[in-house]
Amino acid sequence: MSYSQIWDLDVFFEGGSDSPQLRTHLDETKIKVDQFAGKLQTFETPATQSAAGSVAQLLEEGSTIQLQIGQASGFISCLEAQDMNDTQANTLRSEVTQIVATFRSAFNSLEQKLANTDQTVWDQLIQDKQLSDFRFVLEEWRAKAKEQLSEDEESLISALSVDGYHAWGQMYNTIVGQMTIRVTVEGKEKELSVGQANNLLSHEDSAVRKEVYEKLEEAWKSKEALFARTLNHLAGFRLNVYQKRGWENVLKEPLDYNRMQQETLDAMWGAITKHKTTFVKFLERKAKLMGKEQLDWYDLNASTQDNNQKLSYDEGAEFILKHFQTFSPKMADFAKMAFEDRWIEAEDRSGKRPGGFCTGLPLSNQSRIFMTYSGSMSNVATLAHELGHAYHSYVLRDVHPLNRRYAMNVAETASTFAEMIVADASVKEAQSEENKIALLEDKIQRSVAFFMNIHSRFLFETRFYEERKNGFVTADRLNALTDEAQREAYVDTIATTSPSYWSNKLHFHITGVPFYNFPYTFGYLFSLAIYAKALEEGTDYEDQYIALLQDTARMTTEDLAKKHLGADITKEDFWEKGIALCEKDVEEYLRLTD
Repeated sequence: MSYSQIWDLDVFFEGGSDSPQLRTHLDETKIKVDQFAGKLQTFETPATQSAAGSVAQLLEEGSTIQLQIGQASGFISCLEAQDMNDTQANTLRSEVTQIVATFRSAFNSLEQKLANTDQTVWDQLIQDKQLSDFRFVLEEWRAKAKEQLSEDEESLISALSVDGYHAWGQMYNTIVGQMTIRVTVEGKEKELSVGQANNLLSHEDSAVRKEVYEKLEEAWKSKEALFARTLNHLAGFRLNVYQKRGWENVLKEPLDYNRMQQETLDAMWGAITKHKTTFVKFLERKAKLMGKEQLDWYDLNASTQDNNQKLSYDEGAEFILKHFQTFSPKMADFAKMAFEDRWIEAEDRSGKRPGGFCTGLPLSNQSRIFMTYSGSMSNVATLAHELGHAYHSYVLRDVHPLNRRYAMNVAETASTFAEMIVADASVKEAQSEENKIALLEDKIQRSVAFFMNIHSRFLFETRFYEERKNGFVTADRLNALTDEAQREAYVDTIATTSPSYWSNKLHFHITGVPFYNFPYTFGYLFSLAIYAKALEEGTDYEDQYIALLQDTARMTTEDLAKKHLGADITKEDFWEKGIALCEKDVEEYLRLTD
């Protein structure tokens, strides 16, 4: 089977950035948002249970608008990613941001009026058959609204965020989109996008990795004053909002967003910190195999083995389909449909955004996956990861939109579960011992990324936000905080760090989700618990897995784990079980390379 590496976007809006269909869709969405806002101006705080019908109608209208906004936003995300020089896509992004702010302001009004409802009336409302299916999200909104400012103040924040908060995030994307890196590869000088250059940090030639690392650091350094400004203003906006709401803990918003408790986060990082010794041994062995005392930053993703195994895109797709089938025939069927119907943009070309993602087009019940595929097993795992995201959305397609809004930590669970299937299979099917070592090393490097790299991001961001409370944090200080966090997270096992990481990591500059770091590690370890059950039960576990995914937006993560895994995730022992599986990989690696 031959699969296209270029996605199909015309099925949504034909004509890309200049699509007349998209123009009509945006204009219609604006009208609906204005009408929705007008209705809420006359909507009174519910005084009796008889208001259930009016509330249900507003929820339906709001849900429809959210689907329309999601359709446009997802499409524009694809346009921005496939061609970073598409200036019209940037203009459209600004337009959608304004629509979202207007809608958010109107929806805040609904949430505030629900929050002001008398408790007795409220108890009657959420038991009404028109609203009972949405009890969890309604209770969540009510609790959140009570912790926020007045309706007018929250509306003002939403309005100001368009040309303030979100604009700084868009400015960052614009600057990065214009950056190019000149490097010499195999005797030829090439001009690469940031994403293409990042891919070379895993190149088999140490000299190439070193040059790319230095050129990247130099490029980020040349613009650090601009990036320091974007990051400081993003953080400053958040902190000012937090202060007005009376929130002292900078982690309150990300914890609430991810529906998890501080105790859960502390238990996860506590368990990881206790077990880093095993992964230190891995990094020390890897350095020794490379003939070094300690690894440099540009060695972290490189292989110590001459792993010549490359899979074409079609071969990678078939590998994924084969191994998805062993765990979940339904997931395999879904993935095959995604390949055949061109849901995936994987072509290796210049001008694309760095990294990978999966975005939803909810009106069409479809997703689109973006990455740059170059044939490594790591690329295959990334492709599986993004297909896991898409499958999560797919199994929720018949669930009411209000009960589909799952948070990032559980979103990363489905994707990492899919990635784990492929990474584990690649090790088991290694063609030689040398190949097995390389694949095992690649798998362990994911653990290192989640336990050390993500930890360094978390340490940096929490410390940066605390310092930002006292004023502007300079680029030099941001470099120092990054260096300090990386050395601590990697337990001083690396000779060089990447001081510019704060500027080159998109996640620090994303406005949609605060603290875009710890949910990755949560998802990784949580998925290991699911993977262990799937290994025990095989395809018999498929329906249980789907049931878990369908509950991800209907309860807290603590309740989700208790219901579907019978586990208490506020305790370190839950997290240690997943870490122990990763430690076994290291033990095997150390044995094979002894």
